[in-house]
Amino acid sequence: MGIAKDFEDFCAKLIIQDEVKIVARCNAITKRLNLDFWGSYSETNHRIYVGSYGRDTAIGVSDLDVIFMLPYQTYIRYNNYLYNGQSSLLQSVKASIRKTYSNTEIGGDGQVVAVSFSDGMKFEVVPAFEKEDGSFTYPDSNDGGKWKITNPKPEISSIAERNIWSNWNLKPLCRMTRAWKNYWSVPMGGLLIDTLAYNFIVNWKYRDKSYLYYDFMSRDFFSYLANQDPKQSYWRAAGSSQYIWRKGLFESKAKQCYNLAVDAIAYESKGMKYSARQTWREIYGTAYPTCSI
Repeated sequence: MGIAKDFEDFCAKLIIQDEVKIVARCNAITKRLNLDFWGSYSETNHRIYVGSYGRDTAIGVSDLDVIFMLPYQTYIRYNNYLYNGQSSLLQSVKASIRKTYSNTEIGGDGQVVAVSFSDGMKFEVVPAFEKEDGSFTYPDSNDGGKWKITNPKPEISSIAERNIWSNWNLKPLCRMTRAWKNYWSVPMGGLLIDTLAYNFIVNWKYRDKSYLYYDFMSRDFFSYLANQDPKQSYWRAAGSSQYIWRKGLFESKAKQCYNLAVDAIAYESKGMKYSARQTWREIYGTAYPTCSI
């Protein structure tokens, strides 16, 4: 197999395979919340997938972020509490979901209601109130309780639009970078990965190509990451411009993998397929095609 087929197979392995189970479980949660808060039996109304899964850049199902929209009257009710109505709202949502999933681990505090299944799949449900501009007000029960704002819709649409514009290369780059992040324990959140990939690909000269250039895309993106300012404390998210705060230093690990990518490309050019694959697996882990002699 050539480099294009290797990267095509690698990217195929990163696409989430549990869509049927995800949808079935989320529909059950949504139906229960709709019944208790809206008097509706709908399995899909008043919810949107957000986070990496909503942006279609996730590679695993350990955390699936869902916003469930509540009536404005519910906001008025809990906002009028003398102390931490936000915590009480989260407990109400938790109690509702427990009616459907009585034997499933459900936690409700902080900013989400976490529904954790025994197979490792976890839904983080954010009860929220949609504003006129399309952003959402959501509860934060920490430090006595407060309301916060999030604006995921422009992030989702911006990633989707640039993915199409770049010949469908942006989302695979985001997923590959997550594989690297997981394998190398890189302190980067999903939104920062997606934003930096979004910023990178707009100027990448091979953005209109496909898998044949993914070795170059990997090399060049690692160079882009390695050359970020280590003193920079935040970035602005693609689409929403919300602040993304640095979790830790990632530049040195990106530099290491840039050098490995240069080596892998050199091996490939010399027909040293085993060494090339082994080096890519050093970067991306075991999802990359196996090394065979």
